[in-house]
Amino acid sequence: MHHNLPLDCPIRIVSLKVTDVRFPTSEGSHGSDAIHPDPDYSAAYVELTTSEAGLKGCGSAFTLGRGTEVIAKNIESLKHYVEDKKLESIVNNFRNFYHALVNDGQMRWLGPEKGVLHMACSAILNAIWDLWAKVAGKPVWKLLSDMRPQQLVDLIDFTYISDYLTPDEALQILAEDGKENDREGYLNANGYPAYTTSAGWLGYSEQTIREQHALLSSQGFDKFKVKVGQNLESDRARLRLLRELCGPQGVLMTDANQRWSVPEAVAWMRQLAEFQPYWIEEPTSPDDMLGHRAVRDALQPLGVRVATGEMCQNKVLFKQFFQAAALDVCQIDACRLASVNEVLPVLLMAAKAGVPVCPHAGGLGLCEYVQHYIMFDYIRVSRSLQDRMCEYSSHLHEHFVHPVQMRNGAYLPPEDAGFNTEMLATSVEQAEFKK
Repeated sequence: MHHNLPLDCPIRIVSLKVTDVRFPTSEGSHGSDAIHPDPDYSAAYVELTTSEAGLKGCGSAFTLGRGTEVIAKNIESLKHYVEDKKLESIVNNFRNFYHALVNDGQMRWLGPEKGVLHMACSAILNAIWDLWAKVAGKPVWKLLSDMRPQQLVDLIDFTYISDYLTPDEALQILAEDGKENDREGYLNANGYPAYTTSAGWLGYSEQTIREQHALLSSQGFDKFKVKVGQNLESDRARLRLLRELCGPQGVLMTDANQRWSVPEAVAWMRQLAEFQPYWIEEPTSPDDMLGHRAVRDALQPLGVRVATGEMCQNKVLFKQFFQAAALDVCQIDACRLASVNEVLPVLLMAAKAGVPVCPHAGGLGLCEYVQHYIMFDYIRVSRSLQDRMCEYSSHLHEHFVHPVQMRNGAYLPPEDAGFNTEMLATSVEQAEFKK
């Protein structure tokens, strides 16, 4: 629905409703990896109702089942920040609103800016961005791409990161080069390159892998990720199979989901290097910058990159990863970072560091979110597709009002106003967790 209301129109957020929704994906081993054997893709789903009939903002924080109720409770504890507030008063002073929300004087003791509390903030902020974009009549990527550099910089809270990225540096990176329309046209014609994990879940049999690879190849995918880290011989067998299916030119990535210590990561990947993995993702603890740096140094001679970020808790941790030269690939997560206001500075820091951003996606709604970030990054920040691709997984899109659109293994720029995160009312009703 395009409301096309002027931004100075007095839209008031009347109420915040949060629903705990869960889908039984563990039954088919979808999403299974070396650390998370039985995920049920779920979310704390936020709906902001407004004074304008039929207009609402929708956002979420993605989870794996149990514990979703804890995020929902945190969201409830923060809803006074948005209820009975004018949208205009929030978005016209977004930096200060963001800072106040993530630094609530009592709640921040549970964080600060990390874990369950930060994910709760993300869900609320995601819903505000969905609402703002709907009011503007634009998809979020277009709302951002059409902003002037100063407008974008005004969205960012530079607390704790200005020693690495100053507002002036951010302005320089965002300065228009006159080719924005060309890049937008390229995306409309070709889409943004994707890779998929839908053939590589750890719980899949050889037959399932073969079937999934054939199906995904027929859809235009030529870059595949494999979950590793539970059993070396099993990893070698699955990588051998996928390398055979993809051919020597196919791009294969590996993902250990934090399974290893630093020495284990190095030793294990030396045993997998013959299959030419493009990267190893999350080889060790997501908080261990220096551990990632050690793994990166050890694997560089083998041509294996180090990727991480889906569980990187905030912009400060990302800052340190860039400062320590501890990653080759930056993987933002749309529901772990606190929405656009925090993803934006991470994109800018990555651009400064010369590190490509290849977002984490899949789950419930993550593809719908991150497509906006990759389009915006290409149009306004990195301006490059070199070494860049965005994760895609084929699960649960049917539950969204405006699901992602893929063509030839690429994300097409979404056209609908908002963040593409509004779920079908019937799906929310059916998946609501009843204690």
